Amino acid sequence: MTEQITEKQEYNITVYTENQIGLLNRIAIIFTRRKINIDSLNTSPSEVDSIHRFNIVITETEEVVRKVCRQIEKQVEVLKVYYHTNADVIWQEMALYKVSTDVIAEKVSVERLLRENGARAVVIRKDYTIFETTGHREETDALVAILQPYGLIEFVRSARIAIIKDSDGFNRKLREFERLEPGEDVMENEYLGQGQKVFSM
Repeated sequence: MTEQITEKQEYNITVYTENQIGLLNRIAIIFTRRKINIDSLNTSPSEVDSIHRFNIVITETEEVVRKVCRQIEKQVEVLKVYYHTNADVIWQEMALYKVSTDVIAEKVSVERLLRENGARAVVIRKDYTIFETTGHREETDALVAILQPYGLIEFVRSARIAIIKDSDGFNRKLREFERLEPGEDVMENEYLGQGQKVFSM
């Protein structure tokens, strides 16, 4: 039997769903009732046409995450739920920084600092310049700290997007499900590696 991690850590919950109005609200209520704070929430199309993918980040114990995932799966429109530790996914966040164009022009060191941190200009106007960068939260936060002394005007960061390292994608699982005879269950509760579980459809 696999030993569960009892300490809190970040988990990435991936939910494959049909695109139905009100589903996001119902999923959010599941976390609210358990008094779990959502650190990041992203919804987007998936690799399967008409199927959407939620990426939810929470900091909890594995036992709590497992219970939440089972509860999410009870929603009619939910097709599949996975959860992973950060070590089991490739993830990124995008950030935008608005800086005075005059500051950039006058202080060459600021432009150099931006380049060193992988930032690129996406909008250049007389009054401000907007830079974009992607990375982990620590990296985007570090650039905020660097730009603060130079009069950072505005900063915004996206929700996390994540790709599961050891995954064939949802396409294969969906095809397996479609091949089943009526009434036949998909048994997929096997362990797939540390931090990665699959729940039955």
